[in-house]
Amino acid sequence: MAKKAKDEKKSKQGLVLNIFLIISLLTSLFAMYEIFLLDSIENVLRYIVMGILMLIDLVLIFKRIFSKKKKKRRIGFIIFMLLYSLICGFVGGVIFYVYGQISSINKVYVTYTSNLITMNTNEASAISDVKDFEIGILDDKKSPEGYIIPQEIIKENKLNDENELKSYDDYTSMLVDMYSGEIDAMFVSGSYVSMFSGITGYENIESETKIIASKDKKMRKTDVSVSEGQSTGKDIKEPFTLLLMGIDSTDEVLSKNAIANGDTLILITFNPKTLNATMFSIPRDSYVPISCWSGKPENKITHAAAYGNDCMMNTIKEYFKVNIDYYAKINFKGLVKLVDAVGGVEVDVPKELCTDDSSRGDEICIQEGHQVLNGEQALVFARNRKAFANGDFARAEHQQEIIMALVNKMKQITSVKKFMEILNTISNSLDTNLTTKQILSFYNVGKDIIKKSLANDNADLVNIQRLYLEGTGQMIYDERARMVLWDYVPNESSRKDIIQAMNENLELAEHEAITEFSFSINEPYEKPVIGTGPYKTGNAYTLLPDFEGMSKADAQALANRFGVSVSFVGTSGYVVSQSYPAAKRTDLIKGNVILTLSSNAKEEDTTTTTKDKNKDKNKEQDDDDDDDDEETSNKNVDDEEDEDNSTDDTTSSGSTTTTPPTTENDTTGSSGSEPDE
Repeated sequence: MAKKAKDEKKSKQGLVLNIFLIISLLTSLFAMYEIFLLDSIENVLRYIVMGILMLIDLVLIFKRIFSKKKKKRRIGFIIFMLLYSLICGFVGGVIFYVYGQISSINKVYVTYTSNLITMNTNEASAISDVKDFEIGILDDKKSPEGYIIPQEIIKENKLNDENELKSYDDYTSMLVDMYSGEIDAMFVSGSYVSMFSGITGYENIESETKIIASKDKKMRKTDVSVSEGQSTGKDIKEPFTLLLMGIDSTDEVLSKNAIANGDTLILITFNPKTLNATMFSIPRDSYVPISCWSGKPENKITHAAAYGNDCMMNTIKEYFKVNIDYYAKINFKGLVKLVDAVGGVEVDVPKELCTDDSSRGDEICIQEGHQVLNGEQALVFARNRKAFANGDFARAEHQQEIIMALVNKMKQITSVKKFMEILNTISNSLDTNLTTKQILSFYNVGKDIIKKSLANDNADLVNIQRLYLEGTGQMIYDERARMVLWDYVPNESSRKDIIQAMNENLELAEHEAITEFSFSINEPYEKPVIGTGPYKTGNAYTLLPDFEGMSKADAQALANRFGVSVSFVGTSGYVVSQSYPAAKRTDLIKGNVILTLSSNAKEEDTTTTTKDKNKDKNKEQDDDDDDDDEETSNKNVDDEEDEDNSTDDTTSSGSTTTTPPTTENDTTGSSGSEPDE
């Protein structure tokens, strides 16, 4: 009996040892697997650690099989395996969490939303009411919200049976037709209110329209975007480009498709070998060819954002002659949390600034002076532009300052808790096409930056060269919006200098060394901003004048001055209409401009009165532009007057630069202050 009891006791002890051994081996394998996933991070050290863990596992197995331990040694063996399991489990768990957070930065799946909308005055209130409608739809078969989801709504509700579909190249033309009654309804992105509410005439689009059908669909980004799969082959060891896009979204998590309104477009080139970077804030009103539109007509670059990442990235790529390797989107909430996570950012605020908070709720103000801003305050600094004479350019400069302040603040992060908080913020509020492996490879870049900072505490972590695009402001007739919009026409020489600087940093062009420069010992040295010239000439388009109200002789003289061919309908009186709208680019006009003349005194008086009313209306609209920074329709534009009001030509440097008025996408928040995205 005693022997049997002793054997049972040994058996139980052996079972306990086996259980602890199995737990030790499993936690060790878990830790080794997680360490193995950290590809390109301290490879030698990783392999040494995995080798040590494997050796310990072999020793544990050997000891369990061949060693006959006394009771005290068995207890020590169990304690060792317990501690070993805890250490391996902790290491594996931390890496599992970090790796998971990093992996979630690249949102594999995104939820897209498509709405079928109509005017609020339409009797239809549900999808079942849609009968004998003419419905607008995008003809881009790759667009989730403009075509793919709408086709599913059409099929599910048999809209093809009693309705007619009309294809469009863009949302804007579709919206104009719906407002004018040319079509009854249209399919549009779920973000349509933020897309259009900043355009003059559509400020109240949310109340003027209604949603009669809506559908969400979760889709792989790679299924609808070419750019999502193009980043997989790029090595972070080589120079690369990154497009940073700000998202006007108040959501905590960036999981739904959010339109990058184009208000924050920062193109960064980075050379990991030299730790040099260029930072270029692209003006949102830049008048450039839109790559995804038929014929690639020029338009505001901000309008490309509504058609997806590919459209925006290809538009920038083709115009600025640089391949974009990666993109990153961040929303308002993400910026606020990121700044708070690093303990605030230190900036110099030039004047008192106020705007609404990240939730579009209460107004927040920051005072003038050098100070540390928290997240909400940093957002005020980064978004505000109406308080500055140079508007969008001041905002772009402030956004760059916030980025540089964040980068430099990172070197002070020593707390694991803060690191986890930063990682959690980034994973929730940021979306990118960088792969997990590529994100991990930034470890080596970070290590080089830390070495540099340790060598010189006062040194900037990264040498950042700012780029600036000069240009000329013009009121140009927009064919799609069918109104005159303020556009920023880039200076070609400035564009070329920016392209050269980016390609030099990417090692795609030879560096043009500066062999001499002048400075004054009495003035502090300031790094030159590439793209500011001085340039001898600017760039602008010749625009069609407004002939209405002019006599035949005056209209002919003005046409000759602008190099425009005109023909007249009628023999006398004043011009009452013209075949092409005022402010249309003359290089896009085919044939003669037909001017219709009034034929009797009554019509002439009517024409003159109408013209005077238009001028008064135009002046009133100009006053509204100064107060509200909104765009002007073609009915209210006097070409030369508006160009004078819209531009601030600086000749001291020998170049023509422009201070742009703030224009669309400037909706008013609930607090009554502008959003200034």
